[in-house]
Amino acid sequence: MRFLEEVLVFADVILWRRKNLTVGILSVTLAVWMVFERSGYTLLSLVSSVFLLLIAILFSWAKSAAILNRPAPPLPELHLSEEMVNEVATFIRLRVNTLLSVSQDIALGKDSRLFFKVAAYLWLISFVGGLTDFLTLGYTSLVVILTVPALYESFEDHIDKYVILGYKNLHQLYVKLDKEYVSRVQKWILEKKKLS
Repeated sequence: MRFLEEVLVFADVILWRRKNLTVGILSVTLAVWMVFERSGYTLLSLVSSVFLLLIAILFSWAKSAAILNRPAPPLPELHLSEEMVNEVATFIRLRVNTLLSVSQDIALGKDSRLFFKVAAYLWLISFVGGLTDFLTLGYTSLVVILTVPALYESFEDHIDKYVILGYKNLHQLYVKLDKEYVSRVQKWILEKKKLS
């Protein structure tokens, strides 16, 4: 039940039903992105510096507390339950096995359509990755995630009309290419097999 409530809150944020929270998230991420871009810091160096500062403060506090007979810093007891680790491990194992199975099907040529989809997505990721750094890509992705669903919800009828029109055009192009080129290649392959 709690998971469903969290999903609904997430959906409300994405669809701008909680405008203050969505604007806050976009504003904070924009500010963080601008600080990173201006300062020249990388995410790894900043996280490392923050952890170094935190550990130094806690170490100094603990040492001074021991010298002055004061209580040590109040730290929560951090541990992972075996049940939680087993659930996460099972979830990861299932997803990795599914990915490996699909990858094997692609590598063995069992699913050509999926191969071309994966190849196109990987090429797109490579192309976009070559144009930008990880932080900018993360910020841009967040902006897209927080704006596209809300825009789609607002203009659903118009967008669906153009998507259906584009799908029909792509389908016609696919049929034309299949008829003109793929069928010729298949015929050529069959002729080669008959000759050999």
